[in-house]
Amino acid sequence: MASSLLIICGKYYPSSLLEKVMNKTGSGLKSRSLLRYISFLTLNGVFILNLFAQPSAFQLAPLFQDNMVLQQQRDVPIWGKGTPGTSIIIKASWGKTVSTIVRPDSNWMTKLSTPKAGGPFQFSIRYGNSLLVLRNILVGEVWLCSGQSNMEMPLEGWPPSDSISNSANEIDQALYPSIRLFTVMHAYEAAPTDMCVGSWVECSPVDVRSFSATAFYFGKMLYTSLKVPIGLINSSFGGTFVEAWMDKESLTPFEEYKGTLKKLEESRESFRSLTQWITKHPSITIHEQDPLRKWLGLNFQDESCSMRNYNDSAWQEMKLPTLWEQTSMGEFDGVVWFRKQVTIPSAWKGKDAILQLGPIDDMDETYVNGQKVGEHMSDGFYSVNRVYKIPGTLVQDSLLQIAVRVIDLRGGGGLWGKGTKMVVKQDSVSTGISIEGIWKYLPVAELRSNTFYMFGAEGNEYVKRPKLHLDFSQATPTSLYNAMINPLIPFTFKGVIWYQGENNVSKPTIYKNLFSSLIDGWRKDFQSGDFPFYFVQIAPYDYGMNSKSQFLREAQLQTLSVNNTGMAVTLDIGNPKNIHPSDKVNLGKRLALWALAKTYGKKIAYSGPIYKSMKAAKGKLVLSFDYANKGLILKERNKENNFLIAGEEKVFKKAVVKVDGSRLLLSHPDILKPVAVRYAWSNIDEGTLFNIEGLPASSFRTDDWKE
Repeated sequence: MASSLLIICGKYYPSSLLEKVMNKTGSGLKSRSLLRYISFLTLNGVFILNLFAQPSAFQLAPLFQDNMVLQQQRDVPIWGKGTPGTSIIIKASWGKTVSTIVRPDSNWMTKLSTPKAGGPFQFSIRYGNSLLVLRNILVGEVWLCSGQSNMEMPLEGWPPSDSISNSANEIDQALYPSIRLFTVMHAYEAAPTDMCVGSWVECSPVDVRSFSATAFYFGKMLYTSLKVPIGLINSSFGGTFVEAWMDKESLTPFEEYKGTLKKLEESRESFRSLTQWITKHPSITIHEQDPLRKWLGLNFQDESCSMRNYNDSAWQEMKLPTLWEQTSMGEFDGVVWFRKQVTIPSAWKGKDAILQLGPIDDMDETYVNGQKVGEHMSDGFYSVNRVYKIPGTLVQDSLLQIAVRVIDLRGGGGLWGKGTKMVVKQDSVSTGISIEGIWKYLPVAELRSNTFYMFGAEGNEYVKRPKLHLDFSQATPTSLYNAMINPLIPFTFKGVIWYQGENNVSKPTIYKNLFSSLIDGWRKDFQSGDFPFYFVQIAPYDYGMNSKSQFLREAQLQTLSVNNTGMAVTLDIGNPKNIHPSDKVNLGKRLALWALAKTYGKKIAYSGPIYKSMKAAKGKLVLSFDYANKGLILKERNKENNFLIAGEEKVFKKAVVKVDGSRLLLSHPDILKPVAVRYAWSNIDEGTLFNIEGLPASSFRTDDWKE
């Protein structure tokens, strides 16, 4: 409190005044009568006391806070809102002063020249007769980090299935006060918004655990090499499509999205009404960061839903198993109860039983006859089969009332596995009684931007939820750009790192154009020229027989034709059985290699081999590569090199591969006239080709044959 600034009736007083007021009033300060006249506001870390006055209309853009990092040696925009005609003067402790006037539309903006990397600094913002001071500011290198779950995935991981290698040790050692972290809270909007929620923090073991692992390792390597402050802005959202991160202008040229954009425009008012309806309800905001305690003990005014004799006759019905997004319920993140009554043989009375529910996305608390029999209440268990013991003391008659409270945080939600996994039985070997089929359900709370808005268990409040013309969510085109990118514009940063694409594997042919349009659109919107845009090529993963992710990887490879881009390859550090690979250390480092070499001029290797050309020679095909001047290395996996070769009949067979310096010689004894080669050309093929520096090659093909 000692360093706080007090604004009282438009005049400025030392923060010690508050202490004197508190000492004189004692507990009376908490009385309702005094609170009618005194309001305490926190604005970007500065404590403001308004006495007998209304709060100021002044607003700073959300990134301007204590502990922030500004891009060095640039004219950085600073902006916000205020009362039209009011003067604003910004004075920086490095000796620069700028001023502006709030425009008639209530917006204001000015530019402040920043020095070379250093700090800490502070700057003051005088708004009319008020003063705001931002402290502990550093000047250095700032990067925007965005994408879906593999960018969002925190350093602590999502236990138990999605872990980060060596994370516990890394978290313990992560005391880097010159690395600053800002996470944009999840949000989606039907129209561009100016505000988002987040705060700048110094990198410490407390705060880094919940920050993007990929971004952290990227930033750590930059900091180690450049020896300057690093600012990392993480704006990512798991399970999302590239088109959700694009603005309307960037999507307009694509015929496939014209209908959606039209419906979105028509739905904006109804979405606003829906938001107003949701946010009028009582709410719980999640502040806890510990993943083992974060979701425990939440009271959604729904305790009665677990009771055996609760009347659920007014509830709607859903056929399980399924993700509820695939039903008439549609897109919904939050809390939903499911109930089902099961008739069991009289011979089971007094004996233990087993309840199997299959996997539940994301968390659950499960009750039988009003008593809790099991739970999984931390993020990361979405693919874990629920198997709970029912004590014989709960089996007293021929009926079992099963009640499951499901909390879904993002994307798909509910009891979603195979129907054969949903049974009640007496032991592990018996067949049991199937419980798939019709269940009663009731949504009791909706999750928006880390806040649950409660509908409660009574009155079937969810049925009153306003309907939309469009099933709107974080998957909707432009929705994430509107809420999680637009509020950052036109903040100055050095470049972008990006990890996304898994959600787009089913439509790879359009991805290159969409992704290129996103890059062009962001560069235009942020008004910082063709800033570096370094991205990750998706890793091997078994998406199923109907998906061919190699074509998505090809689209990402082709995006390198866009100016000032780079691609980190992950063919050797993925996990074909887990879409969230644990090795984020090498991933972050590979992104950092691109930045250090291409952006900061370091003389280091930064890319693995990229296919350049092919020629035929005596029954062989000779392949040449960029980024392989010192030579190539072939590391077979389980005696497989993952190269295929074909003749004019277009039948591919496993190739015989020999390394010849920076070239490859490929052949097959049964193919006398080979014409095409494919490498790592499947969902799960892993990397075997590297350059001498140890960086992996991208998957590729030399043909353009249709499949």
